[in-house]
Amino acid sequence: MTAHRRENLGEPLQNICRAVKQLTEEFEDICVIYPVHLNPAVREPVFEILKDTDRVLLIDPLDVEDMHNLMAKSYLVMTDSGGLQEEVPYFGIPVLVLRTETERPEAVEAGTVRVCGVAQQKVYENARVLLNGKDEYDKLANAVNPYGDGKASLRIMNAITKYFDDKR
Repeated sequence: MTAHRRENLGEPLQNICRAVKQLTEEFEDICVIYPVHLNPAVREPVFEILKDTDRVLLIDPLDVEDMHNLMAKSYLVMTDSGGLQEEVPYFGIPVLVLRTETERPEAVEAGTVRVCGVAQQKVYENARVLLNGKDEYDKLANAVNPYGDGKASLRIMNAITKYFDDKR
């Protein structure tokens, strides 16, 4: 999970944290890992609401490689990050967008992400549906990634190799 955008500071971030707390109280088999942005306006409400919550790990921000490794092992990603909305679908993992809108409409149209807003009940309900319902979860997890399958360089290499092989 990540949440750090300016538009989410204050009440929206508090709502998101309360929803996460509510989810961990209902689902005893989940663990939430939250690399918390260093901005005090993010850290203060996050730690205030979640610091003593069982199965919520509040950690410092991760580098790209560690973040990708974490995402690859996740069941669900909740984020307000535009970059993660593009990266997570590569791993076949559903994304809940913690915003009221996204600049990645192609991901919404493809079905790899779902915009759930920042109201506590909306965040909770959207996550709950995916944690409880295999059909809904599978819809997002198995949607075609609009950003590709990660094999573009292999295709380019094969095309270049074929081009030069044909010239011989």
